[in-house]
Amino acid sequence: MTLPAITFSHDQAEAFDRIAEAFLPLGVDLDEGSLLPPREGQSMVWAVLGKAGSGKTLLLSELFKALEDCGVEVVSGDYESRRRKDRRSVAVLAPTNKAASVLRMQGVPATTIHRIIYTPVYDPQYERIAEWLAGEGERPEIEALTDAALDRAAAFYKINRSIPGALAAAGLRGSDFITGWKRRDEPLDIGFVDEASMLDDKQFEDLQEIFPILILFGDPAQLAPVNQSGAMVFDRLDEAAKLELHRIHRQEASSPILDLAHALSDPALGFEDFERLVEETAQRDDRVVWASRVEVDLMARSPVLVWRNATRIRLIQAFRNVHGAPEDALLPGEPLICDGIELPLKHRKRRLDLEARGLIKGAQVVYLGPGRKPGFSRLHVIGAPDPQVSAASIVKIEKPDEEEPFIPFAARMGATFLHGAAVTIHKAQGSQWETVQVFAPDLYAAARMGRVEAGQPLWKRLAYVAITRAQERLCWVVRNRLSKPTHPLTTEDLVAPAVPLELAAEEPD
Repeated sequence: MTLPAITFSHDQAEAFDRIAEAFLPLGVDLDEGSLLPPREGQSMVWAVLGKAGSGKTLLLSELFKALEDCGVEVVSGDYESRRRKDRRSVAVLAPTNKAASVLRMQGVPATTIHRIIYTPVYDPQYERIAEWLAGEGERPEIEALTDAALDRAAAFYKINRSIPGALAAAGLRGSDFITGWKRRDEPLDIGFVDEASMLDDKQFEDLQEIFPILILFGDPAQLAPVNQSGAMVFDRLDEAAKLELHRIHRQEASSPILDLAHALSDPALGFEDFERLVEETAQRDDRVVWASRVEVDLMARSPVLVWRNATRIRLIQAFRNVHGAPEDALLPGEPLICDGIELPLKHRKRRLDLEARGLIKGAQVVYLGPGRKPGFSRLHVIGAPDPQVSAASIVKIEKPDEEEPFIPFAARMGATFLHGAAVTIHKAQGSQWETVQVFAPDLYAAARMGRVEAGQPLWKRLAYVAITRAQERLCWVVRNRLSKPTHPLTTEDLVAPAVPLELAAEEPD
């Protein structure tokens, strides 16, 4: 068949061909660029597996482009046109905002799993603009908007393919055109899921209900979700439904980070041997750093990766101390991690609002300052399409040797946050940062304990996940010491959208 105009390795080309062949009886012909309406009862679940650098994301991207060239409609989670029985659609999903944003930067309109499960409800007046932008209606006349505003919306959408962004460019706020969120009540068609090693059984079941055709892209060397005994959802698929990529592609620049990650597969390699390898690599390549202390300046935007919670809490307290943060308040620029939503069932709509805007468990957030109401915070959600929100917040600052966290301020209910200057390696899965600091004494503790997970020493799985979070530079921290900051905390590095979004405008009763 005719492959996309890109250099594929042999295993990528084989995987592309096998998936294209599996699509044929499902009414999708990537070779001829033709589609047939979906048929009830047809389903498929496949997995594309490979370690870091093996080309999973490139293959996902090219499969997506091939489907788009066939005329398959893209479902982004921002806006969905009226359903037609003959429509074929594709959605690209990731478990976290950060993972979705990595795909978006590569031209793939990815969204989070939460954002596809919950769909926005548009105000009928402004839905006419969305239909026009999506090519399904005439240019509307809206009393509240000028022709120039509509032109701005059209120009924005042509470049960015975002309905909410286009409406914001026209001068509207999110609360003007999105009146609420509802759980999807009808299935879609084709779903691609990146970082599938992070999926738990419940998420996988939800996705199978929504997508009769599902392709998972995952790394079997990563850590399995907590409480799943080291198993990943794709482990139970038939071998015929698994495609493995073996060749490493991100080697054009001779990546020392990937070299270290893949060295961990040697069963004879012990922890001390691996540390010698890290030190030797650092001596010849400045992309790997043998660090005698944690660099505090980096912690504001890329957390130190640790194994033990006690280590995480000590590093967070040290970070706050060196910045002179008061106990009863947060400083603008402090990093946070969303730890879930605390709302009763009667406030389900508000929960959907928060989750759909990116405040899902594990989301990375930067504190911008207090909101207009007590207990509210202005926040920047890293990787979210509309990153700046104001939400009812419960912020918990954990302290060493204290069972209960200190809560400097809180709404009665809302989104809950832990500090994000340090995170466990488990929580770091699905995210990447330009520079990553790995706290090696924690991995040494795991090595000494001799724990094994899914047949692999736990310290090696931890080290593999931690190392592969680094895009450009890896700092292997070997001492329990912290540097002094070279500048105060700031928010100037965060790019704001045209219109910040207000969430949960009234605190729950």
